[in-house]
Amino acid sequence: MKFAGIYGITAGILILIQWLFFLLTAQVPELESAPLEIVFHLAAEFMASVVMIVAGTAVLQRKPWAARVYYLASGMFIYTVINSAGYFMQLGQWLLVLMFALLLFLSVVSIGKVVRTAKA
Repeated sequence: MKFAGIYGITAGILILIQWLFFLLTAQVPELESAPLEIVFHLAAEFMASVVMIVAGTAVLQRKPWAARVYYLASGMFIYTVINSAGYFMQLGQWLLVLMFALLLFLSVVSIGKVVRTAKA
């Protein structure tokens, strides 16, 4: 489960870094064009980020509740990955779409590792 724990923490931190970068460099035009939509989207992303970090940490510490929280966190993260891929696909930014496809694949792999370990 080491991979899953490290992946969860890393993914959670990267979400925070990505959004802080976009916000600090004024690269979120939706703040003007769709402020309510982006505020709710940001809330979902930040919640997913925090839960991923908590779940990844719990997995590494082998907490008895870690697998259940990891499944929740992964579901939240997969939602944001699919949503983000669609957004960047609409903009024609295919490199970012590819990155989100890779994140989706890694998420499924990490869930599989948690499932196998939780059954053992």
